[in-house]
Amino acid sequence: MADRPGGDESVSTIADRESADDVDADARSDTDARSDTDARSDTDARSDTDVLSDAEALPDDLDDAGVDEAVKRRLREAYLNDEENALIVTRVRSVGDRVAVEMRPPHGDATHTERFDAPRDGSLQESEAFLGFLEAAGVSPLDVDELVGSRVPATYDPETGWRVDAAYRGDDDAEESGRLADAREWLWTYRAWLLAALLVGGELAFVAVIILVYA
Repeated sequence: MADRPGGDESVSTIADRESADDVDADARSDTDARSDTDARSDTDARSDTDVLSDAEALPDDLDDAGVDEAVKRRLREAYLNDEENALIVTRVRSVGDRVAVEMRPPHGDATHTERFDAPRDGSLQESEAFLGFLEAAGVSPLDVDELVGSRVPATYDPETGWRVDAAYRGDDDAEESGRLADAREWLWTYRAWLLAALLVGGELAFVAVIILVYA
């Protein structure tokens, strides 16, 4: 009976040792599990990085690829022109019986021309549309030089091109007379060619009639 406490102590020691071994085993299992998880995470991260690197790498034939400077310049000019919505007068000249006002956008080298009737018989009433243009620009007929450099409000129409503000164009009658004047100017400029075409066409028609009659 005196040895029983010692036996109990041995049993308790063995149980404690087994419990400690179980704790160590659990700790090692947790450590191994975390190690495996970390290893898989590192592997997945490296795999993702490799995939991104492969995706970001350009083929050899695209190393020199890019946006042409001319494209960027034209887009920039067009963007700024649409923002400003204006034309700048660069020159005023006489074309036959008309006055041609040449303009360009603030950016780029595009051009736009407005034509008006010029006084022919010594009266400004013959050029009301041009006078309206000068008045809208704040320029006197006696100081036409000041028109060069003036900014004229305008908008761009994809079908007709640049179109100045209505205040600078005059009324519809003036536009109609301008178109008629343009037609007269064109006929006068190419009158020799038109006469030659009529003569050649008449001769061909005469030959065709002769052939039809005597064939």
